[in-house]
This record gives sequence, structure tokens and C-alpha cells, in this order.
Amino acid sequence: MHTHREFSLQAEKANGRVMRAERRKSALILEDGSLIEGYSFGYPEGAAGEVVFNTGMVGYPESLTDPSYKGQILVLTYPLIGNYGVPDGRPHGGLAAPEFESERIHIEGLVVSTYSSHYSHWNASRSLADWLKEHHVPALEGVDTRALTKRLREKGSMLGRMLVSQEGPEFCDPNAENLVALVSTERPVRYEGGSTRVVVIDCGCKQSIIRNLLDRGVTVIRVPWNYDFLTEDFEGVVISNGPGDPKQCSDTISHIRKAMDRQVPIFGICLGNQILALAAGADTYKLKFGHRGQNQPCIEVGTDRCYITSQNHGYAVAQESLPQGWEPWFTNANDGSNEGIRHRSRPFRSVQFHPEAAPGPTDTRHLFDEFLRLL
Repeated sequence: MHTHREFSLQAEKANGRVMRAERRKSALILEDGSLIEGYSFGYPEGAAGEVVFNTGMVGYPESLTDPSYKGQILVLTYPLIGNYGVPDGRPHGGLAAPEFESERIHIEGLVVSTYSSHYSHWNASRSLADWLKEHHVPALEGVDTRALTKRLREKGSMLGRMLVSQEGPEFCDPNAENLVALVSTERPVRYEGGSTRVVVIDCGCKQSIIRNLLDRGVTVIRVPWNYDFLTEDFEGVVISNGPGDPKQCSDTISHIRKAMDRQVPIFGICLGNQILALAAGADTYKLKFGHRGQNQPCIEVGTDRCYITSQNHGYAVAQESLPQGWEPWFTNANDGSNEGIRHRSRPFRSVQFHPEAAPGPTDTRHLFDEFLRLL
């Protein structure tokens, strides 16, 4: 004789088997020929891009709306995704919702181990699957993401194709095109915040960068990646994060060189670190598999201080190529790669990590204050 609880458990198990049988099979194919099978839970179409992994435990609404992921198929290493749903995303103060880094999802596709269709959070208004379908983004679950991540670490980031049916898009390298031009604002936008004016070059800007400046009483002038911002009235420049190869941003690099000639205070973040280095005459290179997550340790050069930082990048500054007058500011404690540069006598500096976090630790938010003291 079965108790009511036992019947309930049996019903749940049976329902789970039915749901699994009804789910559509899907697959991820890597350029090395690897076939990773799973089940579709997003938009029922294929996608192509560069396959990368993120080691964060939380923060998928922030990560998926980060423009730096444009062109990429994102693998989340944390085993359970979707359990706290997605906020309603209402804009606030002329910006996207505080939980989002832009107005839309930028990844090409999503790969997870276990997807939780039942979500619970006071601020959730919909499931992750519904949100992905709304933005036409395919997703794959039931994947051994640990094994997939190990392959990407051993062989490096690879191109991939997500297939929901037998047919799908061909392999394509997103870094071969100017991704920044696809995610940047199309026209200047002004956010009133105070008497100090800062130009933010939008190369795919996370909106938390703008929020951090507004919180400090700064008026932000957000401009397109190729805009001649020197015609504006301002005291300092922030070069934002963004996707792809920094060498594609030739117009941005040219404008930054002109600003450096005028000794305008400059602060670069993530892609902005690479663009500032290129403008100074240094070089950049592609990392084997990049840094993506909220647990990257960075040491401030010349000190014993180590910060835990939020990161999302696939390129880095070749530290040995820094010209005279420049020095490394931060280095990565894991692999020794550059995490920031600064000029010894002029007000130019940048970091490879994200001081605004979102998601991640806020250990380095004070760098915004240090930049504003230069103005």
C-alpha cells in the first residue's frame, strides 16, 4: 500500500520521463569534430559562433545581456541554471533594468548542464527559457559542461554550431568582423548627473559603468565607437568594454591618440584596456581560452595586494610591448597575463577586469573614484 507522498513522488518521476521524452534533441558541434548532444530549451533554431565558458555561480541575466558576448556560444560551468528565473526588465532612468547590462540578450547560444524550468525569486517574472525564446536565442541542456570546459581549456576556444534539426548555420568566426560596430550606440546619448562631464565611448558598454559614474555625480555623454568625441565639452574619457578583436576598432584608436595628445584623463575598462594599449603603440593578442567569470585574482604591481575580479575577455595586452613611459598596473595571478596599464606621468590608465562588477565582487569599484580625482 502506498502513501499519498509515495504516489506523488511516483507521479513526479513519471511526469519527468514524459517531459524528457517530449523534449527536442539538440546538439553542439565543435570545429574539431566533437559532437555534444543534449536537449533544446530555448529558441528552436540553430546558431553559430565562438564557444567559450564562464565559471560564475550566479549572474546569468547580467552575463547574457553583456554586449561583450556578442558572437559567442556561452557554456556555463555552474551545474544548475534557471532556478531564480529572470526579472521583468523594466527600464530605469533611461537605462536597462538594474539586473541587466543592456536592453537585450547578446549571446548567440547557451549551453548548460541542468536547466531548472521551475524558478523561484521575488523579482522573477518569467523563466529563462521564455526569455531566450523571446530574443530568438537557442539553448542546450543535459550537457556534461565539466568535460566540455576541460576540452576548451586544453584545445582553446573553438568555433561551434548549435543544431536543433539536421540543418543549421555553418561555422563562422565572429572575431573576423567588427563586432563593436554591431553593439555600440548609434548616436550620442546624454545622462545628466552633475557638473563634471565624462565621455563614455560605447564599444559595447555595460550599463553598470554608466550607473557607477552617475552615482558619483557625473554627467555621462555616451558616444558611438567611431564618434569624434573631441568636439564635445568634457573633462575625461572612459573607454568601455566590448566584444571581439580590439584591432578592429581603428577609428576608436585614432580618436584616443588625439585625446592623449591633449593629455585628457582616460580610463579604459576591459576592451578599453586593449584599445588604450594599441593607441599607445603596444600590441594585443588572443588568449587561448580567455577569462570569463567572477573569480579572477589580480595583483596590483609593486604591492602584495590581490583583488578578486569579474572578467569577460578573450584578448589581452602584450605587456612586453608597452612603450617607454608606460608600466603594467595589474597582472593576473593565475597566468601572469596583463590586467591593467598606466602611464608614469600622464593621466592615462586602464584595467582588463570589470571594476563595476555586475555580477561579481565589488573590490575594485574605488578605481572609478581614482579616475575622477584625475579630472
